[in-house]
Amino acid sequence: MTKTTSSLLLAGVLSATLMTSVNVRAEEAAAAPASPHTITTNVGIFNDYLFRGTSYGKERGAIQGGLDYSHSSGLYAGVWASSVQADSPLAGNTTEIDLYGGYVYPINADLSLNVGFLQFYYPNHKTYQGLTSQNTTELNAALTYKYFTLKHSYTVSDYFGVVGSDGTGYTEFNVAYPVAQLAGLNLAAHVGHLNYENWSAGSYTDYNVGVSKDFSIAGSTGYNVGAVYSYSDADTAAYPKAADGFNWVGSHGLVWVKRTF
Repeated sequence: MTKTTSSLLLAGVLSATLMTSVNVRAEEAAAAPASPHTITTNVGIFNDYLFRGTSYGKERGAIQGGLDYSHSSGLYAGVWASSVQADSPLAGNTTEIDLYGGYVYPINADLSLNVGFLQFYYPNHKTYQGLTSQNTTELNAALTYKYFTLKHSYTVSDYFGVVGSDGTGYTEFNVAYPVAQLAGLNLAAHVGHLNYENWSAGSYTDYNVGVSKDFSIAGSTGYNVGAVYSYSDADTAAYPKAADGFNWVGSHGLVWVKRTF
């Protein structure tokens, strides 16, 4: 056997061995089960922070973002944060941090039940007009059928610092409809009612309608831009205007651009 023949034979053996190894690893990767864990993050720039029909951003802009974890079993947890205006009804706070978690149970392909909790936390809360802390804890349950969700949240602490307001409830009905004919376009509508415990003047109903569009930039996906019109019938005597005349309730518009990773 010549040196050239020997070299070619060795090269062929090495090539075959390498290809076999690559094929085995590819088959192992294909056979490996998908991870049951999913983690996503999001960040966005908004012209306001609207919460249940009330402006906390005073239409001066807000930065918001969060991290979400979900498990294939239905368990989920997350953290979300937003900047807020110091002179808003949140009484001197400039940051809100929300901690949440829960469990989603799929009843069938179209219907699911979601039970969870939501903790509102204000790291720089101040004593303000009798409010000692705006930190609030809620339990919630939601039923979702296709594009429709009915949800009720029940406060097990004082509601944003108002003494004796535990038991306050917020019931909402939401519609989120993806327009199949226009890929990435989403329509949304909402109506909610706040039933303030031991303070009927603080109860109100809010409504909003909106549209958003998913898009990509240079092949990078996860972007979303949108707009919402919101209206609340809250009594301005119960929710007085800011010193400069800004109405925290009433009509507001919200626009944003955000990215989910």
